[in-house]
Amino acid sequence: MEKVQQAYTVKQLAKMAGVSVRTLHYYDQIGLLKPSARSHSGYRQYGKPELLRLQQILFFKELDFPLNKIRGILDDPEFDTVTALQNHRLLLQKQSERTALLLETIDKTIQRLAEDSMMMTDAELYEGFTKEQIERYEREVAEKFNPQRVQESKRRIGKMSKAQWQGVKAEGDAVTQLIADLADRAPEDPEVQTLIARHHAWIENFYPASADVYRGLGQMYAEHEEFKASYEKFRPGLADFMKVAIAYYADNTLAE
Repeated sequence: MEKVQQAYTVKQLAKMAGVSVRTLHYYDQIGLLKPSARSHSGYRQYGKPELLRLQQILFFKELDFPLNKIRGILDDPEFDTVTALQNHRLLLQKQSERTALLLETIDKTIQRLAEDSMMMTDAELYEGFTKEQIERYEREVAEKFNPQRVQESKRRIGKMSKAQWQGVKAEGDAVTQLIADLADRAPEDPEVQTLIARHHAWIENFYPASADVYRGLGQMYAEHEEFKASYEKFRPGLADFMKVAIAYYADNTLAE
């Protein structure tokens, strides 16, 4: 006896596949998934071939293929469902492995932060990112900043606890705002210079700042677009003001 193929309504198929009825209507409209038949009342009916085709559609969507591309692939006479499923499995396996690695990295970070410690290796901090991404980040840092100071800064930050790091960041914002509040005075004003001394002490959380190093840092505040923009947020013209105030401090205090 010939087995009768089961037919599903659009509502039943939507529930099984976890999509909306409206989505299936749209797939029908664009020719991506046509029903196998219609009932006497005109309702869409779907059979096993349509179920398998919908499965492929959802797999390709999970891999970010656009709908028109998916339709072209599935309508290709050379398309083979078994081969496609094998390829999907390989891609999803790789995606699963990468997700597992990222989850492991997140768990490590949460654990370290919960322990109030930021001491993680570079490999742990970058784990889950591609080799190309890491190389690009490192190259950008090396091009813009003195590599030795960058390494010293990373070493010092790595030894801080979470609480210490939060305190250092808060101090940087606080002293910058206080300097901004006095930016209508002369750079050599005693109160301004007191704050510049505080700023210099803050910088030395990251690396030793001699007169030449500190003076160069002030120049970078005014000339480097990203640095300048960050200080301009506190007050327009602040980067140029700090350049002059820092130079005065370097020449008259640090150089003594």
